Amino acid sequence: MLRYRLEYALLWPIVKILGLLPRPLARGVGGLVGMIFYLLASRLRRVARKNLAMAMPDLSEAERARIIRGVFRNLSRMLAELALFPRYTRENVARVIPYDGFENYAAAVARGKGVIYLTGHLGAWELGAFAQSVYGHPLNVMIRALDNPYLNGLVNRYRTLAGNRIIEKRDFLRGVLQALKNNEAVGILMDQNSSLAEGVFVDFFGVPACTSTGMARIALRTGAAVVPAFGFWEKSRYRLRFDPPLTLIETGDQEKDIAANTQLFTKVLEDYIRHYPDQWLWIHRRWKTRPPGEAGIY
Repeated sequence: MLRYRLEYALLWPIVKILGLLPRPLARGVGGLVGMIFYLLASRLRRVARKNLAMAMPDLSEAERARIIRGVFRNLSRMLAELALFPRYTRENVARVIPYDGFENYAAAVARGKGVIYLTGHLGAWELGAFAQSVYGHPLNVMIRALDNPYLNGLVNRYRTLAGNRIIEKRDFLRGVLQALKNNEAVGILMDQNSSLAEGVFVDFFGVPACTSTGMARIALRTGAAVVPAFGFWEKSRYRLRFDPPLTLIETGDQEKDIAANTQLFTKVLEDYIRHYPDQWLWIHRRWKTRPPGEAGIY
């Protein structure tokens, strides 16, 4: 608990200071914090190098190093944006992160069965979700609580400033089903490693990756629209992109359909990660769970 208090005591003043600065300066200072973290986080850099060597073996070591530095820059930009959340309003949010494809989201809502945001730890996932609430379209954000309860409380306060609601993993099924029944939107980050009990192995960058089946099960059960949604940093600005709702695979074989749609969702994520490789969380041990009998990767 002492470690958690120390982490909070370090991060909270940084967030408060960044929140007082002009946005360009906040991003600059956040970048400096990110580079310090990059230098100190040798274990995370090793994980990222391992992941990139598996997923993108054709890249040179220099290209992988550039991507890893980009990961930390992306995280530092998001820290700065998180600190600035209290400033964003309906009048100024479009200058921070304009819409790209909002009509796809609107079409999904019009179906009347709820909307599932297919997203991941790619780009500015926190800013994208928060901006949607500022625009007047709050969503339910499914999260796994941070290990540090102080930081978890801090981040959740900022996430919910404009009307977003938190669904914790332990309340996943009940919370998501109720939200979709009310024709609300639910944001699910489905790019993390899953346990054998909760996931299936699908292809992800050519390597089997254990992936949660929760999104596929709920989408097939409820008929909710599944909309890929991401906030990207591109050409020195953010944009909030919505793709058209995905067409689910429905053959009548429930378990096969669950696995096939989990693969479909994962392929969408992989395609976007390939396009924005320095904005994905390569420092996560995505391939930690292995098929029975297979040696661990990390």
